[in-house]
Amino acid sequence: MSPAANLFDIKSASLDLLAIVLRSTELPALQDAIQQRFNSHEPEPFVLDIEQLPAPDSDTLAPVCAMLQQHGLHLAAVRHRDAQYAALAHRLGLPFISGSGKSSADSVSAPVAAVPVVDSSLPTPTMIIDRPVRAGQQIYAKGGDLVVLEMVSAGAELIADGSIHVYAPLRGRALAGARGNTAARIFVKSMEAELVSIAGVYRTIEQDLPQSIKGKPTQIYLEQERVVMIPLDK
Repeated sequence: MSPAANLFDIKSASLDLLAIVLRSTELPALQDAIQQRFNSHEPEPFVLDIEQLPAPDSDTLAPVCAMLQQHGLHLAAVRHRDAQYAALAHRLGLPFISGSGKSSADSVSAPVAAVPVVDSSLPTPTMIIDRPVRAGQQIYAKGGDLVVLEMVSAGAELIADGSIHVYAPLRGRALAGARGNTAARIFVKSMEAELVSIAGVYRTIEQDLPQSIKGKPTQIYLEQERVVMIPLDK
């Protein structure tokens, strides 16, 4: 077995996602290992499992996260058995999963500190994108809503701390309420998404969508820790 094989593992995670179980944050060696493993593969979003690292911290993990993103690995959350690492996940800008294998309804949480305090006298910031979002692109609306007026291609990713509105086909991923806002929603003119998420609770689209929403206007929201998708024109 090559030395690179001991730097990380790919294991089954909750949320119907795979987990990258890090054993090292040695960036050059880890980057070589990732390039060997994912040279010609387009993976689904991954959970970053840091439980086997001796002393994980944001200074060493931030460059690792950036490297993984550069190689097309979309990090969906940070996982550790000890809930004290929720603050670390917050510093990395990711949701936190406590435990190692529970269902999404039981395990997904976002740290309270991650929800920004907004001055009520100021308008909520909204980011408007008036161009197509192509495969491999990621758009993040920090602190507010995201409005996209053109098509979101498969392999593209939309992230917003508030709600997401797509007035065109959504074929990529949409993650609303990224910092724990459970009231956030996703509104889509043509529902064809690969993955949707509200406040860290994910739903991958592994099978054909119901005819009631496939390619149609759809509203997506969180109800009792479950992602619900319903037609807008019902």
